[in-house]
Formats: sequence, structure tokens, C-alpha cells
Amino acid sequence: MAKSDQVPVESAFHRMSTGEEVLTPHDLSGKVAIVTGGYSGIGLETTRALAAKGVKVIVPVRSKQKAEDNLKDIEGDVETALMDLSNIPSVHAFADNMGKALSKLDLLINNAGIMATPQTRVGPGWESQFGVNHMGHFALTNALMPLLKNSTSARVVCLTSTGHKLSPIRWDDIQFESDEYNKWIAYGQSKTANALFANALSRRLKNAGGLAFSVHPGGIFTPLQRHLPKEEMVELGWINEDGSPTELAKQGFKTPEQGCSTTLWAATSELLENKAGVYCEDCNVAAPTDPESPMARYSGVEHHGCDDESAERLWEISEALLKAV
Repeated sequence: MAKSDQVPVESAFHRMSTGEEVLTPHDLSGKVAIVTGGYSGIGLETTRALAAKGVKVIVPVRSKQKAEDNLKDIEGDVETALMDLSNIPSVHAFADNMGKALSKLDLLINNAGIMATPQTRVGPGWESQFGVNHMGHFALTNALMPLLKNSTSARVVCLTSTGHKLSPIRWDDIQFESDEYNKWIAYGQSKTANALFANALSRRLKNAGGLAFSVHPGGIFTPLQRHLPKEEMVELGWINEDGSPTELAKQGFKTPEQGCSTTLWAATSELLENKAGVYCEDCNVAAPTDPESPMARYSGVEHHGCDDESAERLWEISEALLKAV
């Protein structure tokens, strides 16, 4: 899963493919999936596409009413259950309930996340983006490991982002206890953590026949932007003063239906059987970032996001942080 493993394959799909298109060749009836954040944005479209293919989908939610309102038009077997990624006892309670209700788990889509939030602490004092985006999913996945290992071919997909380019893991100050808080650096670190988590997890699923991957879904307007003021999105070039998408956004951003496609490709593609732990984008394995490319900021994976040694170091730190809860 090091940089040398990041070699694109001959995928039949592309950046504008939809989740429905990606799943068309697959028979998924009888499969069981958990999709965090599966009632909003690309998570909602992930749930919709899986349910349409006969997958039993369980969506952890903080607000049952909001989730059920969003999910009411989806056809298929979709259930909700209470869970809050920022609250580890809540995560463990959800996993315990799943252990009693399910005999196996075929797909775990770690999709939920927060972005560029004001400085907040969760759990025992973790920086919130690291705490929710990484530690919540780290706790959840580990607690669900027995169910994943009961499946003959489980897959875990961790949503990362091109935001991982903004920061490697800040080994000396992960929680911003010494340095001044920067919401984008904190977001970048959490997205690097998501990628490294999939890398290390793939080795721990190997003996049971499981696979793990990280996925950059692409730029999509979703509730993920809810913490960004309008002025900042204008400055970033995402929207005009009147709130409409800029030409740059229209050209580069995907629809939610397109945004879920790489997640679903990573969850099902046979081309990834021997590519455990890789970082994917645009329905393919991402190449290492080309620093000479004008698209270097928006595509490819940085070495710090696919380094085995860093992945194992983060796993050890995460285990220690979890034990302290």
C-alpha cells in the first residue's frame, strides 16, 4: 500500500459515472451494509444505490426524524439506528446492537464527516475533526471487526479527500494543544488519517479475506460545507456572490449521484482484489501526485497519505487514544 502500489487500472468507469452505473454489473442481494452519514449528501446516494441492488442497509444516525425524512423515498431494506461518532460510548453501543442483530457485515462505508469546523473538542479532548472523522470511525470499525470477519469477502471503504494534501499527521501535536488551531490543516490531517486507516486496516482484514480502501469522492456541494461562511466559499471560487455555483465549480464539481460512484466502485470492483489498502479517485486507483501537473492540488495521492509505516504508527496511536476513553 505504499506509493508504488498506487497504479491506475483499466476501469470501465470515470469521474462522471454514477453509483447506479457502477453497481449495474453486480448482484448484491443478501449483502449487508452499514453506511455512516448515509442519510445526507453522497451518503444518501450511496444508501439509495445499494438498497436498489438488494442490499440491507443500516444507517447510523444522530437524529432519527431527520434521517427518516431523508430516507423515506428510498425503495429497499433500509434501517436506522442511533449513533454519534463524536461519542465513543455511543459508537460502542451501536456496534454491540449490531453484533446482536447481524450474523455478518459485508460492507462498511465510513462516509460521515465534518469539514473546516471552528475549534471544538470531543471525547476526552480530541480535536473535533480528528475525533469525528478518524477516531469515531476507528472505534466503530474495530468494534464491528467480528462481523466483518464473518463475511467471506468484506470490504471497508473510508472516505478521505484531496484535502489530505493540506497536512500529514501532525505527530507532535495531533490535537492542536500547542499550535494555533487552523481549521483547514485540522481537516487535512483528518483526511490523511482516513487514508492511512484504510491502509493499516487492510492488513488486519487480510486473513479473513477482507479488503479496505480509501476514496476521494471529488468535489460535491453537500451539507459538508455547512460550517463555511458564504464569503469564504466565494473566496475559494466555489460560488458567486449571488450564491450560484461558479463556472469553475460547474466544471469541476460532481453531483451527489456521481460523488458516490468511487465509493461503490471500491466496494465492489474485482480490479481491486490485489490492491488492498490503496487510495482511489474517479472510479480508479489514484496515481501518486505529479507535482508538475496543474491539477496537483486536486488529484493524485501524496506519499504521506499512502505510507505503510505512517499507517502503522497512526494505528498504534489511535489504539492508545481509544483505550484512554
